Amino acid sequence: MRQATLADLAVREGVTLPQGLGRTDHGGRGPLGWARFDALYCAAKELVRYPADLARLVRELAQDEAAAGSGWVEVTANPGLYYGRFGPDEAVLELLLEAGRAATAATGVGIGWVVSADRRHPDRAPALARLAARYAAQGVVGFGLANDEQANPAAAFVHAFRIARDGGLLAVPHAGELCGPEEVDQAVAVLGADRVGHGVRAVEDPALLERLAAAGVHLEVCPASNVALGVFPHAGAHPLPALLAAGCSVSLGSDDPLLFGAGLVDQYAMARDRFGLDDRALARLARSSVTASAAPAERRVALLGGIDAWAADRTPVAA
Repeated sequence: MRQATLADLAVREGVTLPQGLGRTDHGGRGPLGWARFDALYCAAKELVRYPADLARLVRELAQDEAAAGSGWVEVTANPGLYYGRFGPDEAVLELLLEAGRAATAATGVGIGWVVSADRRHPDRAPALARLAARYAAQGVVGFGLANDEQANPAAAFVHAFRIARDGGLLAVPHAGELCGPEEVDQAVAVLGADRVGHGVRAVEDPALLERLAAAGVHLEVCPASNVALGVFPHAGAHPLPALLAAGCSVSLGSDDPLLFGAGLVDQYAMARDRFGLDDRALARLARSSVTASAAPAERRVALLGGIDAWAADRTPVAA
């Protein structure tokens, strides 16, 4: 959600936003913390009252990603978050898919959807996995797992992820942010994760890092999120360089720009300015984001070609 959209919806509903919601500098002011993040997230979500609001978010997301240079985005969504406000889960998913198709037609940015289960509700996960699998040919590309890692371990979601994988979807759970490397290990060993959202605390277990690199398990990393939630005390302590040095497949993601105050381009800027990554390393991150995605083959070829051309323009030529 854009800051301006948040303000528009708050005015429309006559709601005073909680202190801290709508700020753009959480990452630079120290930890936001999980409990505060969750409260602010829920406050923003409650302003999405009508189907047109949800469609607006999808349209504006695509517009912003187009402006940032993205050609393909994969968006995590849990239809159950709206508690029947727009009908059953299937109706919400269809609303998102239709909004995504319209946004792609208007902006050229392809959109793939990751239907996500909630760590707090393992009993609902199998039904969500079956729903996701039914729409695998219509825009759903993956099945995820989000919310507080401490609520339930990966083992509670084995059946749901089996359904999703059997349905041809990527397994893309969040793990290894609020909990340690053991949860990353379980996401891979128990859930069959193709990608892990965050996964940064795998750095605490060198043997696990080796296994992730050898198996090609991809890590979606968002430094701004990790710092804002207090996982690391400051950006300089973030293990992105260590993950790359270990040979892990890594990409940068924006997570929640509204609450963390940083979009995708900001993550790349942080990688350059805070970690000293050069153009070759940034291109490697961008390439990994494409190869680990579910982007269609034609779009994938075009994106990789664009990244290679960008990198070639910045490669010094010997005299």
